[in-house]
Amino acid sequence: MEMKSMHRRKRSFVLALILALATPSLALAATASADPLTGAMPSEQQEEEADLYETGRDALSEEEWRRAFDIFVRVAEMKGDRADAALYWKAYAENKLGQRAEALATLAELVKTYPNTRYQKEAKALDAEVRRDVGQPVAPEAEVDDDLKLMALQALQQSDPERSVPMLEKLLQGSSSPRVKERALFVLAQSDSPRARALLADIAKGSNPDLQMKAIQYLSLHGGPESRAMLFEVYRTSSEVKIKRRILHGFMVAGERQRLLTAATTEQDPALRAEAVHQLGVMGAHDELWQLYQKETSLDVKKRILQAMFVGGNADRLIDLAKSERNADLRRTAVHNLGLLGAQRSGTALTEIYATDRNPDVRKAVVQALFIQQNAEALVALARKERDPDMRREIVQKLSLMKSQVALDYLMEILNK
Repeated sequence: MEMKSMHRRKRSFVLALILALATPSLALAATASADPLTGAMPSEQQEEEADLYETGRDALSEEEWRRAFDIFVRVAEMKGDRADAALYWKAYAENKLGQRAEALATLAELVKTYPNTRYQKEAKALDAEVRRDVGQPVAPEAEVDDDLKLMALQALQQSDPERSVPMLEKLLQGSSSPRVKERALFVLAQSDSPRARALLADIAKGSNPDLQMKAIQYLSLHGGPESRAMLFEVYRTSSEVKIKRRILHGFMVAGERQRLLTAATTEQDPALRAEAVHQLGVMGAHDELWQLYQKETSLDVKKRILQAMFVGGNADRLIDLAKSERNADLRRTAVHNLGLLGAQRSGTALTEIYATDRNPDVRKAVVQALFIQQNAEALVALARKERDPDMRREIVQKLSLMKSQVALDYLMEILNK
């Protein structure tokens, strides 16, 4: 029974460790109620709305009009952030299903209920299209329209940018499917035309909500300094956290360390500050993170910076802080992140910290870090020297959970005494 219990504890620990490392920004996301830095996460309803909306968009791309209609009805009824978008795409699906009168009624509901919707242009274009087709049956060949448009867009990539941009703009402002619009945006992003850049910038600012994220992504990948300056302006003026997160990620992709440092320093939203810190870690921005750490007064933010140093692989700085930081809680956090770096990079340093740091919590953190590394040799060496019975028991307990011949030999040695 004791052996089964031991294996259950080991499996639980391994599962927790896997979950902790499963996503690079988990330490920044954490849980809403327990994270004083990032604040509350979106409600379950908001998450459900976002998932449903994306599922509906997928259904549109797959031309499953009835399924898309059913999904967008549900999203619209939730009265959340995407309710106006859901009404627009509901009308779009109704039109594809041949339900012209219903589509017009839905568009009227959209304009009446959400007079400031960002779907004004799209709604007007779809309304005009539906009115042209009122009383006419759905033509079977209409289903291939999107494929033909996609073929034409492919050809436009090789044409004169100045001639193609107006056509792309018309497509983006019209009632084409999401698939066609996303492809048009991709073609637009390849153009060096000033008009194309301006149009892409307008979309990134929110003129087309469904394409805004893609526009931000393309500007990060293909744009130059002017595009990234524009993205920073969008970041500064936007009130939507998801948009700001995408821009911070874009800055990382574009190598914009200074803009990320500015966001990490000046951003008032703690969740976004944490995201900026994380992206600096992904970039390996060692100097910038050290600069932030020295200026920061918040214990929670400093922990985020330590985690970002781990993400960036800055073992030397973590070792230095684990040894010299005055705050024991921060030393413990540094030790934890050293454990995640692996035995070859930090095993020796961890044993040195154990030998010199007298704080019990820090020493326990070292034992845990060595256990994470499966560093049985180091743990056995510590156990042989340890005179404190409680700490020695802590080390032996970890060794008992390890599938290591070194650990097993030491446990047998204890039993034979």
